[in-house]
Amino acid sequence: MFRPLALLFFACALSATAAGQPNIVFILSDDLAQGDLGCYGQKLIQTPNLDRMAQEGTRYLQGYSGTSVCAPSRSCLMTGLHTGHCPIRANREIGAEGQKPLPAGTITVAQILHDAGYATACVGKWGMGMFDTTGSPLKLGFDHFYGYNCQRHAHNYFPTYLYNDDKRFDLPGNTGKGVGKTYAQNLISDEVIRWVREHKAGPFFLYFSITLPHGDFEIDDQGIYKDKPWTEKQKNYAAMVTRLDSDVGRLLATLKECGIDDNTLVMTSGDNGSSFAPDSEMGKLFDQASNGMRGYKRSLYEGGLRQAALARWPGKVPAGRVTDEPWAFWDFLPTAAELAGAKIPANCKTDGLSLVSFLKGGPAPKRDHFYWELHEGPSLQAVRFGDWKAVRNGPQSPIELYDLKTDAGEAHDLASEKPDLVAKAEALMQSSRTADPDWPLVQKRAGKGKNKAK
Repeated sequence: MFRPLALLFFACALSATAAGQPNIVFILSDDLAQGDLGCYGQKLIQTPNLDRMAQEGTRYLQGYSGTSVCAPSRSCLMTGLHTGHCPIRANREIGAEGQKPLPAGTITVAQILHDAGYATACVGKWGMGMFDTTGSPLKLGFDHFYGYNCQRHAHNYFPTYLYNDDKRFDLPGNTGKGVGKTYAQNLISDEVIRWVREHKAGPFFLYFSITLPHGDFEIDDQGIYKDKPWTEKQKNYAAMVTRLDSDVGRLLATLKECGIDDNTLVMTSGDNGSSFAPDSEMGKLFDQASNGMRGYKRSLYEGGLRQAALARWPGKVPAGRVTDEPWAFWDFLPTAAELAGAKIPANCKTDGLSLVSFLKGGPAPKRDHFYWELHEGPSLQAVRFGDWKAVRNGPQSPIELYDLKTDAGEAHDLASEKPDLVAKAEALMQSSRTADPDWPLVQKRAGKGKNKAK
């Protein structure tokens, strides 16, 4: 009798451990602007599911991305490092397909959760290393991958192929030029639902890296926008945002259907600010700058960094809460580790702080500062300490200084009035980064066309 009783005890212990580990879902949309969602003030584009998610959870007014373009921002989310330390600090193309990979030895949130007993999947887009490199998602903690690996490939919504794990499969009837029989997002959304149902016993980590609304602005159905007196691009963009919303709604409905809604934290954010300038055809129609922020994608002003960020976990994350306390992508790794009851390995350095108490209604963790950099053209740097935000648009450019408490639009440069704060900002810009030959601080980057995947 001893062996069966011992096995039964062991099985019960495992079940109790698993029961204390919530499922974790992070939905990352591509180039979604804060002002694209109804819950952030959008009037023309309908986003009922995300708006309901905000009502049933918490809406963050100052949730920051890793930086203001794709690959480095996503690398911050995965590694828990800001772009002063992250091994990827810009989009970099590698050959005909793929981007500069995360290097050997990188530890990701997926690896930590996998080692803590989680099933793990990345569905949508990766962009941090092809399958034959050290940056393959299947080498960095994910049990399963489905979708696009390369960012350039992900511009196309009617591609000729996708990947299931590391196996390429063709999409017959697709030309790869905006015309075809199979809209890739249909397959990607179906795979998310299939995988969640298969792993509903949990615990699981799903990184739903949705490509909408970025790319070639292709949609298989303009829906309610078809007869709007807008350009085709405007109608397609609106339909893509609404399609993103419907896929989020479909996922949330599946969690309820599977009876795991109450044990699942769902967070959602964009990877960087809008693709469009506020005075552009798209920006003006959809009033993406209605929240008053300056800048957009590839800038380190607030409009390039602040995201439409939501969290929902019934009974744990307060419903209807709106907070302007800041957090950033590099906080996700320590947050997920704490939720899973997992230890962060000693060789995994993180710039983040756990948000668990903050998510559950407490104050945001206290920190000295936030830091960002970007190497797409001139090397950009930005630092926030308290309500002060400093931006430097090149290492020989002057440091600009803004008081975000009174000037969220970063319209009034106070650098000349606050030399002591400028000196502090400069010191933080120097101390917050690790020098790397791949990411030198340059005033003007030589060559063209090396960073255009996203």
